[in-house]
Amino acid sequence: MDRFSYLVRRLLLAVPTFLGITLICFALTRVLPGGPVEIRLLRMRGLGGGEARGNAARVAAVTEEQRRELNRQFGFDQPFARQYLRWLVRDAMGLRMHSYDYPDSTAGSLIASRFPVSLWFGITGFVLAYLVCIPLGMAKALRHGTRFDAATSVLVFVGYALPPFALGMLLKMCFCGTVDLLWDFFPLGGFESAGAADLGFWQRLADRAWHMALPVACYVAGSFAMLTLLMKNSLLEQISSDYVRTVLAKGATARRALWGHAFRNALIPIATGFGGILTLLFAGSVIIERVFEIPGMGRLSLDAVTGRDYAVFMAILGVTSTLQLLGNLLSDLCYLLIDPRIHFGR
Repeated sequence: MDRFSYLVRRLLLAVPTFLGITLICFALTRVLPGGPVEIRLLRMRGLGGGEARGNAARVAAVTEEQRRELNRQFGFDQPFARQYLRWLVRDAMGLRMHSYDYPDSTAGSLIASRFPVSLWFGITGFVLAYLVCIPLGMAKALRHGTRFDAATSVLVFVGYALPPFALGMLLKMCFCGTVDLLWDFFPLGGFESAGAADLGFWQRLADRAWHMALPVACYVAGSFAMLTLLMKNSLLEQISSDYVRTVLAKGATARRALWGHAFRNALIPIATGFGGILTLLFAGSVIIERVFEIPGMGRLSLDAVTGRDYAVFMAILGVTSTLQLLGNLLSDLCYLLIDPRIHFGR
């Protein structure tokens, strides 16, 4: 019952947290300079060479009238509380709002068109990271202080030290034919080939894997060192615990002590990252998608921020905030599944 009440309290606490996050960011979009009204006015002034220069005086004269009309079109002339409630309730966290840069598309439709791409990279990167890091961390813990431990530590820290954009550029130079003396194994960018829609299922899957190989390597490298060392240190701590020595003293084998007792407890710190999968699957990576020209959620959010498309930006923020809060709750559930002895009391 304590666990259930704790989860209910966490779920209820997520509501004011979400309102606080979105309310602050919503207020910033209304007070920061260079918003959509100013950008639209600049575009109106810059239309077409000599005509724009010839009508400079007329344009300057009607600027305030244009500003009031644009504020009305964007809804900025309404009280702040009414704007926020309309965004939250009527526009469903902005998903029903039309994009400022793409008036024919809503923020929800733009997100829906980019989400499958980030979903592919998010799931693949997350699964590969845990499939590689957990066994590698266990192997390093069981061979602590050996040459294998030292060699893998060097590889792990080299991959961790390289920034994602630098690693992406290095991989492109080495394996995409940008340097004549090196290999040309993978495409320069994109999610799939131009004619991939006409291919069969397995051919299209292979084509996507061909395009995803280098970007996924960059995805995994970012969390590779942290997860590997976290698993190693956690398992080392559990192996040296008294309960493991007690199990061995009672005649159990080392395999039984490792897999039946130490391994499960060693996964508790790793479970912290399980909740982050919800945001990871949705948000994508801005830098990696920019380097490899991937049309995912990362590039959409970057374009929305740089283009002051606050309708799309706030919709992305609303969804990612919701997923992050649910992810934190998922992490707590993972704690309970891994070790039922954990309880959240007073």
